Amino acid sequence: MIRIARGEDAAATHAIYAPHVTDGVATFENVLPGVDAMRERILARLPRYPWLVWEEAGEVLAYAYAGRFRERAAYDWIAETSIYVHPDAQRHGIARRLYGTLLDTMRLQGLTQAVGVITLPGTTSVAFHESLGFAAAGVWRQCGWKLGRWWDVGVWQMELQTATLPPPAVTPFAALAATPALHALLGRVP
Repeated sequence: MIRIARGEDAAATHAIYAPHVTDGVATFENVLPGVDAMRERILARLPRYPWLVWEEAGEVLAYAYAGRFRERAAYDWIAETSIYVHPDAQRHGIARRLYGTLLDTMRLQGLTQAVGVITLPGTTSVAFHESLGFAAAGVWRQCGWKLGRWWDVGVWQMELQTATLPPPAVTPFAALAATPALHALLGRVP
């Protein structure tokens, strides 16, 4: 089932995230944040943006979230997205359903653009994003140093809905969390 993350999901999400920090380049973080920091991240993000988890038999197998793209107010309608899936849960369709629900949640909020930032070559992540409708929007060359080398980062962008003039305010996730629309969205995903 897909549900809204809670503070008590910090240990499980940290365990999923840890190998990407220590051995991978899906994130440029190179020091494990710790469970307490992960809890703080979840709780700090939820007032404004969604953080969703995929849970089966009481175990969190994946999580996806949106976050602020840039600090200036003009960027309020665009958000960066991330997803992490436990290795044992990959290739079961979980990522597609969880990420799709995240994107639909962002649409309910009134966000108009989603951005995925991918360390290149990132073949699997690129194919995944493009299969959902993201399009390549640019490359930042040699912008990240990790695991003894420089990495390029690609940006993939997806229009969630047509921007209107003037744009309505984005609904903070905390205000959306208790609505029937979000519950219907979360409830429709097996």
